[in-house]
Amino acid sequence: MAVTEERLTTNPKPQTKGKNPGKKILLWIAIALVVVFCLAPVMWQLLTSFKLNQDIAKIPTVYFPTRITLNHYIELFTRRPFWRYILNSAFVSIVSTGLSLLLGAPAAYALARLRPWGGRAILAAILIVTLFPGILLFVGLLEIIQKLHLGNNYLALIIPYTAINLPLTILVLRSFFQQLPKDLEDSARVDGYNTLQMLLQILIPMTIPALVTTGILTFIFAWNEFIFALTFITREDMKTIPVAAAQLGGASAFEIPYGPIAAATVVGTLPLVLLVLFFQRKIIQGLTAGAVKG
Repeated sequence: MAVTEERLTTNPKPQTKGKNPGKKILLWIAIALVVVFCLAPVMWQLLTSFKLNQDIAKIPTVYFPTRITLNHYIELFTRRPFWRYILNSAFVSIVSTGLSLLLGAPAAYALARLRPWGGRAILAAILIVTLFPGILLFVGLLEIIQKLHLGNNYLALIIPYTAINLPLTILVLRSFFQQLPKDLEDSARVDGYNTLQMLLQILIPMTIPALVTTGILTFIFAWNEFIFALTFITREDMKTIPVAAAQLGGASAFEIPYGPIAAATVVGTLPLVLLVLFFQRKIIQGLTAGAVKG
């Protein structure tokens, strides 16, 4: 009897790992399908930008080209000033993003720490504005642009982009300021820092991942925005990439230049991909900050 009990106590428990390999296979299949579903449009545009016109119009469809050409990219920069469009988009996006962060960071800190009178009402108003579709502001913004004579001016895009992105910037940065330890601010005040010095020299450097994450979100919105850029800017040398790509024309009125449009899409998306890859580590830090406490 004792031997039997000893065997029962010494025998290891049966391992449950690896009992369901079918679940892992199904999981990886599901992941692969999601990746293909998300990347298929991107890959299609990329492959189309390297296809010959004959292969683009061929029936049945040629999915993977056997003949590769760069003529669509060359045509993109020779027929139209596409470098100018890239610079226009970069200027408008960078300035509007910088203004959103410059105005949003102090406002977010004030709502998170200073607790001004009516702070909850202000926060509720900011949340409502964030949920408000920007396209519904179009008619009002158009009248303001006309009254201020800002048509064909970069400010016609910078000001609306900043105003639309500012509520989101405040909400995101406010949550990060709330996660910072209050003792750090108390120590800074003991050392003689005023509120502005403490914000610029201590708190802002600690929230760089949050600033990068929020800045990339606002930058992507300004880079991809189409309706305002199409309406407020009509000069050819001031157009942004989305408008220029949508207005690409073929050799005749009946030709749709699929190749140059695909090339313009790739060129317009590439800076965003490089930006995300360059700040990848900061973005991950910003998204995961505050996820683990203690």
